[in-house]
Amino acid sequence: MVGNSGSGKSTLAAGLAARLGVPWLELDSVFHMEGWTPRPKEEFRAEVDTFTRADGWVVDGNYSAARDLVWARADTVVWFDLPRRTVMRRLLPRTVRRMATGAELWNGNKESFRFLLSKDESIIRWAWTQHAVYRERYRRAAADPANAHLTFVRIASQADAERLLSGGVR
Repeated sequence: MVGNSGSGKSTLAAGLAARLGVPWLELDSVFHMEGWTPRPKEEFRAEVDTFTRADGWVVDGNYSAARDLVWARADTVVWFDLPRRTVMRRLLPRTVRRMATGAELWNGNKESFRFLLSKDESIIRWAWTQHAVYRERYRRAAADPANAHLTFVRIASQADAERLLSGGVR
């Protein structure tokens, strides 16, 4: 499951994994170690490699460091391609709520108001600037003959996500 931050990847991935009865891996939880320290690439790839050796699974995240492993073993890529306004409408309240409540994300990490204003660490800024990048990246990937073994399912609306979760879309 790929797409912009705040698009709904993890929510749908968790629901889909539960419906299918398979394990789910949120790549952020593997990549971000304590103190937001990035896991070394070799360790990150090893974790993803081990997880994706199972017969069935759901993985969500956009990490190019492990994309080859995930996509080589996948049969479907669910691509969140929601309008930017929808992503921002979801991401802003989620981020503020996490900051206000001190919700732990992964490995003791929490979003902070310091990150909100940071040029390099703001998830809001990241989502805004990467929106078109993700759209083009996954549009090209879906058309690439190297990915012919994959079925790309484009999620362009909440209704699309709900249909997929209910089993109405493959």
